[in-house]
Amino acid sequence: MSASPAPAPTATAPAPVAFEVKPLNRATRDPWYVRWVLIGLTVGIVGLLVAVPLASVFVQATAKGFGVYWTNLVANPDTRHAVFLTMVVAPVAVAMNVVFGVAAAWAIARFRFRGRGLLITLIDLPFSVSPVVAGLVFVLIFGLQAPLGLWLRDHGYQVIFAPPALVLATAFVTFPFVARELIPVLEAVGPDEELAARSLGASGWQLFWWITVPNIKWGLLYGVILCNARAMGEFGAVYVVSGRIEGQTDTMPLRVQKLWEGSDNPAAFALASVLTLLALVTLVLKVVIEPKVREQTAAAKTAAE
Repeated sequence: MSASPAPAPTATAPAPVAFEVKPLNRATRDPWYVRWVLIGLTVGIVGLLVAVPLASVFVQATAKGFGVYWTNLVANPDTRHAVFLTMVVAPVAVAMNVVFGVAAAWAIARFRFRGRGLLITLIDLPFSVSPVVAGLVFVLIFGLQAPLGLWLRDHGYQVIFAPPALVLATAFVTFPFVARELIPVLEAVGPDEELAARSLGASGWQLFWWITVPNIKWGLLYGVILCNARAMGEFGAVYVVSGRIEGQTDTMPLRVQKLWEGSDNPAAFALASVLTLLALVTLVLKVVIEPKVREQTAAAKTAAE
């Protein structure tokens, strides 16, 4: 009887060695004076360039009392008309940009077509073109020296030096805000839900109102807020196309400049404080909505993965 061979020794894998990785804490590595110098510079620059001018506007506006402040806002008919015109021009321009922005963002996010890169570049064009140049372009297109301007005049329409020019100029300089906010949201959401709804027989409007809009609502609202803030304070393009006609084409920024040039400083600061309050309200809304936009985009990316 032959002896059975001894079993070969089995190789055992070495036990894994656990390494504890501690996060680097820059606060414990940087010298204290570096941290305080950087913090001090940041606070000082923000205070000098932002906080002090904002506080100065309200101090100057109310320097002679709240009674004079209110009178400066409501007593002058030209100032009242400037406020009214701004409240009309800005919403109309924002509404136009909502329509164009949603359409452009949906086309860019859902389709790959020749000229897509050019379309994206054109959307960003108002960011790089001076508003004064944009206003001059509208004057050259709709002015009386252009064939289109002559045709409009002969048919009883006036664009330049009238409210329509203010709307066009404001819509141009604020065009990128809505589209630029919606493109990444639509790309993150993807077309799956829309395709499913389409396959179940949903019409185009049903697909848009019940699928697309709920998916982009926070991004759309965020873009509208930024667009409205920019529209309220637009000066350069409106300055060129308005003609600065008192009681007809003056918006709030233009009216502030006229009051300042006329040495009516309390009235100028009073109207400037209204624009500043609108800016602060916009900032608060932006801070509230921005996390929701990030959450919506992150959730859409997670669902797509």
